Amino acid sequence: MKKIRIHIVDDHRLFREGLKVLLLDLPFVSAVEESPDGESFLDSLAHGLPDLVFMDIEMPGIGGIEATRMALAREPGLRIIALSMYGEDDYHYRMIEAGARGFLLKNSEIQEVESAMAEVMQGGTHFSAEILAGLIRNMNRKKARRPNDDLTERETEVLLQICKGYSNQEIATMLFLSKRTVDKHRENILLKTGARNTAGLVMYAIRHGIVNV
Repeated sequence: MKKIRIHIVDDHRLFREGLKVLLLDLPFVSAVEESPDGESFLDSLAHGLPDLVFMDIEMPGIGGIEATRMALAREPGLRIIALSMYGEDDYHYRMIEAGARGFLLKNSEIQEVESAMAEVMQGGTHFSAEILAGLIRNMNRKKARRPNDDLTERETEVLLQICKGYSNQEIATMLFLSKRTVDKHRENILLKTGARNTAGLVMYAIRHGIVNV
């Protein structure tokens, strides 16, 4: 992985400083910046963009959900991983809708943090197992919505492969399509499902029974 710049957004100074020490110990991390709230983080974007953001969900003032939404409205390419406590499932859904690409529990081991960083930097998503289990459990409690009738058979097939973690080029090879065709299918799927990124597509696919976990 190339050297990357990270920004930690969290209102707890001790947590920020502890995570910063751990991250700076990783060979592919070149710099770590900090913000105590969403407002100061948004202000910092005018002075340069980080490669990866760790965003606390609950903060005073502009919280993580709104900060994520506003940051991605300005810079759609930002990669944001949400930092959370177990059991905040409603917040997790809203962070997915805002555009977060991953979720980590605040008590995660550094090995999982490193894995999440690698997956998100490569264009994928990462969910802590406990968070994903909570999301699925809540989905099962709710009445499942019917699959989107607007998705074609081919789009559903592409969505299934996206959920398995394959890139557009890999999907094109598997389905004997051009990458440009898969790119277009992905664009249409995002539009029809209302998802913002791969994390949103995974949640949509689970909710509608396209994939089983």
